[in-house]
Order: sequence, then structure tokens, then C-alpha cells
Amino acid sequence: MSKTIAAIASGNAPGGIGVIRISGEDAIKIASLVFSPADGSSLLDLKGYRAKFGNIIIQGKKADNAVALVFRAPKSYTGEDVAELSIHGGMLALQNTLKAVFEAGAFPAQAGEFTKRAFLNGKIDLTQAESVAQIISAQGEAELRASFNALQGVLSNEINDVLEKLLDMSALMAAWVDYPDEEIPELSDTELEKTLEYAAGKLKKLLDNYDSGQTITCGVDTVIAGRPNAGKSSLMNMLSKTEKSIVTHIEGTTRDIVEDSVRLGDIVLHLKDTAGLRTSEDYVEAIGIEKAYKAIENAQLILAVFDSSQSLSKDDFDLIEKCRGKTAVAVINKTDLEAKMEIKAVEDAFESVVYISAKNNEGIEELSQKVNEVLGVADFDSNAPLLANLRQKQNCERAYESICEALNSVNMGMTFDAINVMIDSAADELLSLTGRKATTEVVNNIFSKFCVGK
Repeated sequence: MSKTIAAIASGNAPGGIGVIRISGEDAIKIASLVFSPADGSSLLDLKGYRAKFGNIIIQGKKADNAVALVFRAPKSYTGEDVAELSIHGGMLALQNTLKAVFEAGAFPAQAGEFTKRAFLNGKIDLTQAESVAQIISAQGEAELRASFNALQGVLSNEINDVLEKLLDMSALMAAWVDYPDEEIPELSDTELEKTLEYAAGKLKKLLDNYDSGQTITCGVDTVIAGRPNAGKSSLMNMLSKTEKSIVTHIEGTTRDIVEDSVRLGDIVLHLKDTAGLRTSEDYVEAIGIEKAYKAIENAQLILAVFDSSQSLSKDDFDLIEKCRGKTAVAVINKTDLEAKMEIKAVEDAFESVVYISAKNNEGIEELSQKVNEVLGVADFDSNAPLLANLRQKQNCERAYESICEALNSVNMGMTFDAINVMIDSAADELLSLTGRKATTEVVNNIFSKFCVGK
């Protein structure tokens, strides 16, 4: 019998309401020891999906008003008996109530243990479990929608569709090989090839969409770069909607990297505002400039800022060279001033150019559109199946490679028993992806990244 566990499920911060979740065979019994219904009834007699108003009792005294919810196994989030106590959301009240729950017999829940029990009890598969963590950490609307769709089983259904066809094919091939004297319909190469091509196509589409999915779900490491006074810090402030970076007319004001994460449309940009790019005799500023060049080298996206009110300088042309071959948007700033810059030189060097006035907060929608285009997510469909992380991608890659090997083997005329080995290998990878054949180490590693209480 697993231990009955408990934790604060509403987060480690004060709020209007706080929730303590209890799960396990003794969950309702333990809740009844710290909660007294106002109508004098017993929580033990309460049916599932029912609630009672009453009081939290600590050391025989009323400590807070509360609502108790009861969920009976197996129709609960974890698949076990679950009780939830909703009280006033002050941290002291929550901690005192949780302590009373522990004294009544519950054990502290580990990180992600409620969701882990839901997985182990067959309520969700591993891709759905991982989506729970993504919903909690989502910063953008598209990320939230994609994560919720994964929780609803969109990815699971896609993988299971492929898996079912592979397992059916494997079983038919094995039966035909092992029982040649039985009247088992012979499998044609055409039918086998058609099934394998279908499976390969489905997995290839998932793999092709992985990078754009990661852009949506994980955000993009973005560097704002340009010569001094081009308006980098003003752009940082416009995007973050705060005075994140100091803005002055003095060159070299920004000497170190200023960081913030902002939402631009459906994408989260992990921004770095860097020191102005120029040759400097100032030792401290020179260190900042060196950091700026390293940040440009490692960035997933570069917002290269140019001052339209000034002619292009050597530093501008150096930036243009640094951006060649990289994912970048040329941001021509200060459109509120008279244009003196050789704009055609920038337009010829960058595939994507946008015109803004950071000072007047103009051009942010156009910038969002250009960023979407260069990152390849302009047509991103958050309702489509999406591989959410590297673990899922690696399982999918290995399954795809095995299916491609099986297809090549069919074309080479290899025997069904040899081909079936490759199909079984692909099926094993897909079973691991959804958690039906995942190792204990993989499962423990996934749930260790969850917050306590979920």
C-alpha cells in the first residue's frame, strides 16, 4: 500500500484561497480528523464529487473556515481517494493546516508526486503528464494552448495511431512466419510498404514541427545589438513595458548585459540588451562589448538595431557582418526623426527589416510579425500534435529511423522476420514515448522537475 500524501496545491504564495490536497487510501479519513462539517455529518460518509462547508480543527479548536471536497477512487486526478481542503490563502494558515494533516497521518508529497500517481494509476500517459508541467510554466498564449491540447491527448492519440498500425502489422507478420501451416492470409509487400510509409510520414511531420514547437513552448534566446545610441535600451524598455534599461544620450551607458523575458505576440523572447558595439578604450565598457559579441554568437535570434537618423558607421557594418547566416531582424529605429541612414544597404543585407520608433512605442506589431516570420512560426498550429521536449523527440527519431530501415529492407526483399525486428524496435520507442514502456529512471527524472503539490 502506498503512503497517503499531502501538500499545498495552490502555490507557495498568499492568495484569497489556499488548497491542501491529500491523496491515498487514508486521504478521506485523514481529512476528517482536521475538518469538521458545519452540519455535523461525517466526511467519511460523503460521496465522491461532493463538498462540505465547515471548519479546520487544530488541537481541538476551530482554526479556519474551510470547504472540503471528496473524490473517490478511481474517479479522481490520481486514481486514488482524494480530499482537498480549501481555506483562506494566508501562508501561516496553510502551513498550520498542512502540519495538522501530517500529524493526522499523511506524509509530505514529493515534487510531482500527485501527477506521478495519476500516471502510474493509468489516468494519464507520460506525454500528458509532461504537459501538466508545461501548462504551469506557460508564458505565452500559444504555448498554453499547445500544452493544454497535449493534456487532452492530441499527441498521445497521434502516437497511438501509428503504434496500433505497427503492432497489428508486427503481429500479422509474426503469425505468418511462426505458423506457416495455418491458414493465415499472406501479407503483401505492397500492404506492408503502405503501412510503413504511413507511419514514417506521421512521425516525420512531428519531427519537422519540433523546432517551431520549441520556439513556442520554450521561448527564444534573443539579443538586442547595435552601436551606441541606436536605441537598443529604448527597444528593450518598449518590449518589456518597463524602464528595464537606462536610456541616456551618453554613449556607453549600457556596459553589461541587461536581461528580461517578454511576450511578443505568441512568442516569449528571453531578451539580452547588450553594450553598444564600438571600439572603446574604457576597460569596463570593453568587457561589456566583448560579452555582447559572445551573446550575438550564441543567440537564437538577433534584433539588430540601426539609427535611421545617422549615416551607417563602421560599427553598423560590423554588426551586419556578424548577423550574416544567422536568424536576425534588422530594426531600423528613430523613424520619428529625419532619415539620414543608407537604408538600402541594410535592406540588402537582411531578409527581414522593420521600422520602429522605440521612443514613441511605434512598430511593435510589425516587429512581432517579422519575428514570427524569421522564426518560422507564423503559421504555427497550436492544435496540432507537438513533441514537447528532447526526450519525446529522441524516441520519435529512433522510431522513425527504424521504420525507414524497415522500408529499405522491404525494397531489398528481406524476410519478414528480419523486417519485424525493426518494426518491433520502432514500437518499443513509441511505447517509451507515451510511458507504457518507460524505465523507472526516466519516470523519476520527469517528475522530479515538477513543483511540490502537483
